[in-house]
Amino acid sequence: MDQSLSAANSPLRQYMVVTMAYWAFTLSDGALRMLVIFHFHGLGYSTLDIALLFIFYEFFGVVTNLAGGWIGARYGLRLTLWSGLLLQIVALLMLVPVGETWPKLLSVVYVMGAQALSGIAKDLSKMSAKSAIKTVVPVTEGQEQQGARTLFRWVAILTGSKNALKGVGFFLGGAALFWLGFAGSVTAMAVGLLLAWLLTLSLPAAMGKMKQKPAFTAMLSKSRGINVLSLARFFLFGARDVWFVVALPVFLEMTMDWNFWQVGGFMGLWVMGYGLVQAMAPSLRRLWGHSHAPGAGAVQFWSAVLMAIPALMAVALWQSTLPGTLVQGGTAVFLGLTIFGLVFAMNSSIHSYMVLAYTEAENVSLNVGFYYMANAAGRLLGTVLSGLVFQLAGGGTGGMAACLWGSALLVACSYGASLWLPRPQHSCQHSVV
Repeated sequence: MDQSLSAANSPLRQYMVVTMAYWAFTLSDGALRMLVIFHFHGLGYSTLDIALLFIFYEFFGVVTNLAGGWIGARYGLRLTLWSGLLLQIVALLMLVPVGETWPKLLSVVYVMGAQALSGIAKDLSKMSAKSAIKTVVPVTEGQEQQGARTLFRWVAILTGSKNALKGVGFFLGGAALFWLGFAGSVTAMAVGLLLAWLLTLSLPAAMGKMKQKPAFTAMLSKSRGINVLSLARFFLFGARDVWFVVALPVFLEMTMDWNFWQVGGFMGLWVMGYGLVQAMAPSLRRLWGHSHAPGAGAVQFWSAVLMAIPALMAVALWQSTLPGTLVQGGTAVFLGLTIFGLVFAMNSSIHSYMVLAYTEAENVSLNVGFYYMANAAGRLLGTVLSGLVFQLAGGGTGGMAACLWGSALLVACSYGASLWLPRPQHSCQHSVV
């Protein structure tokens, strides 16, 4: 009996349960985004109207990560994971009655509310899943490097698979809309998430709970490593979303004459490829001869490489304004974004490991919550700037180029912040890349 209970609560089993629940959530999250985009685009909404539907989704992520980390530390990560899954089910069911006959203003406000709930659910689930890894990876005295390598590998698998599945979710959303319709699709996803929630009932209630109840003021990190890494993360994800959220789909649709399915397909493939590279980051580093876990030098190296890519793409787009060169400019964007995704994935994967390397299992949810609060704030900044800069620059090729210059500037800020990163406490050696 004791052996059976021990196996049920083994670290590997807990990791698998958390990972599968997070996979189910991620599929629903990616599918829901495409469902909302395709459905409202079919109703005649402009691309910028659709982008507004996701503002609350990003905004509430800032608050959720900060408060969610405190709740997880005080009451356990199982509670925050449960809350994320159940809130997503509610958000999906809220969308069932939305119909074509609804007034536009009512539809936008109502869906923004549902998306706000979905944003809260997403960040609760993400914070819970990534914090849980630190609690189930054993690090014994004298085996810090082995523990660091194991932690890096498990983080990379969870983070990379999440993004790959989000790309799959993009395709799933389009297919579900075609076969089941909007209401049928969100209902089916709600049922699937309910099954995933039932799976998490076996998780221990004390997972991630601090022995001493943290005060509410403990939400604000006091660790230099966490603070500096969070600042770098803020600029890094702002640099991605400043061109990805609004500028890219509008540019591809309006300037390159891509249809909506081509735009969604490209963005889905981009996210899938980005996720696969994240998952393979430890293996790629071993191929390059780096057997140790990454450190501050790796963050700095990949940030420096990433900085040049959007700048070169912006120059290529500027040259494409010459007569007869637009196709070449589009090709440069396509190739540039592919390279950007590969380098960004390596950087993001190392970031996701470093936040756990800088923290102890006892207060992991507080630090991870603070860190992903900065991540959400960066996405919010990028979302707002993506629409604003693109419009102020006149849209089209000029607007896309302006957003890419903005991306290069934000990556430069991320690189500058990373120069202040300290060495993680439980690491003996670090390789540069």
